[in-house]
Amino acid sequence: MTAEIDIDRFARHLVLKEIGGPGQQALARTHVAIIGAGGLGAPAALYLAAAGIGTISLIDADTVTVDNLQRQIIFRTRHIGTAKAKTGARALRALNPGTKVRSVIKALDKENAKRLIGKADLVLDGCDNYATRYAVNEACLATGKPLISGAVGRWDGQVSLFNARPDTPCYRCWVPQTPPDAETCARVGVVGALTGVIGSMMALEAIKHVCGAGQTLDGRIHLFDGLSMESRTVKLDKDPKCTACGEPG
Repeated sequence: MTAEIDIDRFARHLVLKEIGGPGQQALARTHVAIIGAGGLGAPAALYLAAAGIGTISLIDADTVTVDNLQRQIIFRTRHIGTAKAKTGARALRALNPGTKVRSVIKALDKENAKRLIGKADLVLDGCDNYATRYAVNEACLATGKPLISGAVGRWDGQVSLFNARPDTPCYRCWVPQTPPDAETCARVGVVGALTGVIGSMMALEAIKHVCGAGQTLDGRIHLFDGLSMESRTVKLDKDPKCTACGEPG
């Protein structure tokens, strides 16, 4: 199926040999589900709408609070008290009316995860708790969806692409179980601009994956230290004993 492309809007993409017309068409045909419209989901969603993703499902049950505004750049002060998914969807449509945006005001859990992401081609997870991360990972495995996962805390962030192929790792290969000393941004803090860095990286990985451009983070984890401005990318192997994607028995 060929989608109509706004040549003026996407001119900077069309001159890139890694994207061009075919890549822009692929973006226009892609449906991305974004779990969480917060610090990571907000910049990722904005850049994906701007890039010409055809459909975005924005999944979040929360409402905007004043402390969100330090980092969740899709919202404004006047949006306090409104549903994140609904208000975020309006912002994305205003940015690019050509992107179809679905607002899903629901909390994703292991019971509804497969249904909520079922029609998507690619899933981005920017949530802030391990129960949801595991539910998303297992739903992606069950439905064959690639998963781009980001995480932040204090000044540090990480991003990876999971489940891209049967022989590559899933999220549980990286984090087998909830760490006993798991921290939350509410408790330890996070610098607002860091969420923009990692959220933008998530969007970049999505664009590369859809267009087949460059080397994605499939089978690798990118770690970013905002205080030192140093990054490193480490290899991650599939765990044959992984409880989510390993060999049964």
